[in-house]
Amino acid sequence: MQLHDVWFVLIAVLWIGYFFLEGFDFGIGILTKPLARNTAERRVLINTIGPVWDGNEVWLLTAGGATFAAFPDWYATLFSGFYIPLLVILVCLIVRGVAFEYRAKRDGARWQRNWEEAIFWTSLLPAFLWGVAFANIVRGVDIDAQKNYVGGLADLLNPYALLGGLVTLSLFTFHGAVFAALKTVGEIRQRARRAALQAGLAAAVLALAFLAWTQADSGNGRSLAALVIAVLALAGALVANQLGREGWAFILSGATIVAAVAMLFLALFPNVMPSTLNPDWSLTVTNAASSPYTLKLMTIVAAVFTPLVLLYQGWTYWVFRKRIGVQHIPGHTPGPQPAAPADQA
Repeated sequence: MQLHDVWFVLIAVLWIGYFFLEGFDFGIGILTKPLARNTAERRVLINTIGPVWDGNEVWLLTAGGATFAAFPDWYATLFSGFYIPLLVILVCLIVRGVAFEYRAKRDGARWQRNWEEAIFWTSLLPAFLWGVAFANIVRGVDIDAQKNYVGGLADLLNPYALLGGLVTLSLFTFHGAVFAALKTVGEIRQRARRAALQAGLAAAVLALAFLAWTQADSGNGRSLAALVIAVLALAGALVANQLGREGWAFILSGATIVAAVAMLFLALFPNVMPSTLNPDWSLTVTNAASSPYTLKLMTIVAAVFTPLVLLYQGWTYWVFRKRIGVQHIPGHTPGPQPAAPADQA
């Protein structure tokens, strides 16, 4: 395996890690509207990701930076051709971060309500648009002989891509609901389990249709194996959720996202952006890669710093592993709350 193949795998791992972590992060933001019934419950949901949401976004920055350095032609074509969707995602992430920080700066109900509305929409839109973007990458877009995207915005909104957007939206909502059940106590925990069932069933139908379509169009034996794992993991997550095994449900919902995203990259390789105009104009791991010296230097840096980042982020999740409920919200006097069960996986 050559270094450009290694970096394709590493970039795939970075995107998988981002969707695994930011998936439940987006899901929590989406659930602040349909799941929480009052301000205290919205605060509970937001507090479940409060210590980790910004760390989750580091995976996106790293994936983008690695793509820029390892595959500059891929980066240039992707960000120029998908400029508007990616700009919308960027604006959403900026507003979302501001909303998390500014929501509690004032006590006014209108002030908090407006920022909570922003959290909902800036979680929902990226969750949908990431699916649209990656579906187009796998399906292929109009790339000419000069490696330029020559299509329009409407070309990106094709049925396959829109289905991909619905898949990521439903999967992230399911992942977030499972995380909410894992991290909370009381009534909100019970409602989160019911919401997880509803979102999970919707995700199962959409994901099965999308992944089967992907396999039929551009799949291979490796992507088929990932598809089977994704389906089995999602089924297992639904069963675990119904049994009240939130730890296992979260692990398996995460495994569903991991396997589904891995399937897309397995179906894509050795291309990084197929051309629908002429297969010979497709961007591949070979013709879009940086020089061997650049890839070698990047590999050394990644080998040194990646374990440190993983250790730090793992430590953060361990420190903030406890369940929370409305009784932990200052100034809120809840009714009797069920005792928190022992953590179980």
